[in-house]
Amino acid sequence: MPPSTVKDPLVCNGAALRKATRRITQLYDTVLAPCGLRSSQRSILVHIDRAGQPTMTELAYALVLDRSALAHNIKPLERDGYLVQLRDAHDGRSRRLALTQSGEAKLAEANRLWRTAQDRFERVYGAERAAALRQSLAVIFSDEFESAFTQ
Repeated sequence: MPPSTVKDPLVCNGAALRKATRRITQLYDTVLAPCGLRSSQRSILVHIDRAGQPTMTELAYALVLDRSALAHNIKPLERDGYLVQLRDAHDGRSRRLALTQSGEAKLAEANRLWRTAQDRFERVYGAERAAALRQSLAVIFSDEFESAFTQ
């Protein structure tokens, strides 16, 4: 169908997801603003905290980011002393990421604010619908979905 005949702005799944993602990011970032982190930065710290000391490749995979985008995004967190890059003990070419004490404290502060944003989302959208949405989105960012989509 030629683009000029498409009248429904929600016909494209990609566009609808991007719009929703931008809106949610704006809302969560507003709530997180007092701690000085954006939701994307909090997400990086959360994933490092969960994984212990992931490599850049492991963290990029977990975040569904390419390594260059991850490298760009960790620079301010490293500059502000929230994380450090450590040489991998088994592979000197690899770097592992670890939270500093300051990073752990910042994550705890951000998590308190994030809980407020999460509660607001679920109050407006509905807790059950929000849980179902997260499950649906998990399918979309899964390796299986990517494999099926690219075949």
